[in-house]
Amino acid sequence: MTSISLNLIIAFSLALAGVLIYRSHLISTLLCLEGMILSLFILIALLISHFHILSVSIAPLILLVFSACEAGVGLALLVKISSDYGNDYVQNLNLLQC
Repeated sequence: MTSISLNLIIAFSLALAGVLIYRSHLISTLLCLEGMILSLFILIALLISHFHILSVSIAPLILLVFSACEAGVGLALLVKISSDYGNDYVQNLNLLQC
């Protein structure tokens, strides 16, 4: 159990480093966010099954629902940005404009 947990923590850390380092394209940031969410999902599911905690057994499903919503919103933003600007560079966006 410890080696699997360690691998999942390393996967989460690498995805977090990807979010912090590769911020030039929106699609790479979205993929790193999905990697973070999936590693958290697997870690929570394994911990719940290992410790037999039935009171929070719905938590991985709630996490998957929120990650699906996050992916939908992220892809909608990607399509909108790509149609407006022609690319998905984050540097071209000015978030202070109305």
